[in-house]
Amino acid sequence: MQKVLLVVPSYNEEANIERVIEDLKRHPELDYIVVNDGSTDHTAEICRERGYNLLDLPVNLGLAGCFQAGMKYAYQRGYSHAIQFDGDGQHRPEFIGEMRKKMDEGYDIVIGSRFVDQPKDMSARMIGSRLISMAIRMTTGVKITDPTSGMRMFNRDMIKQFALNLNYGPEPDTISYLLKRGAKVAEVPVRIDERTGGESYLKPMVAVRYMTRILISILMIQNFRPDRRG
Repeated sequence: MQKVLLVVPSYNEEANIERVIEDLKRHPELDYIVVNDGSTDHTAEICRERGYNLLDLPVNLGLAGCFQAGMKYAYQRGYSHAIQFDGDGQHRPEFIGEMRKKMDEGYDIVIGSRFVDQPKDMSARMIGSRLISMAIRMTTGVKITDPTSGMRMFNRDMIKQFALNLNYGPEPDTISYLLKRGAKVAEVPVRIDERTGGESYLKPMVAVRYMTRILISILMIQNFRPDRRG
């Protein structure tokens, strides 16, 4: 199946999910699946009422488990490409075509980068991303400008890896792990919108803990991770 499947992990996105999916429906070349991660609000009800494609998880698995459920869906249905696409309305579908073109050049993962061709700044987001980028470059020799971007496209082989293996979370340390094992990763510039509804889980202290955990994982833990590729 040559269509791109958008995996849309969603937790308590009742304020955003209708706008996100209605926008996607204007692009008939794209398929999507909303993965409701045990939301406690009306996210699932909205999807059912509107007839959206929905994978409704009975409990909250967190982003990693939610995303893997979507990749299992993509793998079982034979999709050749899948993309992680946030349910909060920040990602924009008009950039997916360029990501697909780049992947067709022979890449395994294409990241939609917020920082390629953009002036450097000293925001907390940019500083954290640059630290993770430096860690990836130190351990793999590959420069990834925006390793924390949540907009990533995967080819069929990567779909299989994420669907069938444990501990393949949609995080920068997994990208680092895959780079070490020969995956080819590229970036294309994208723009993202600001969240207009709901609340991001990545509050300042949560963000600091997240960056610290990812850095430790890239610099230390990934060196001892077994290769269990299928």
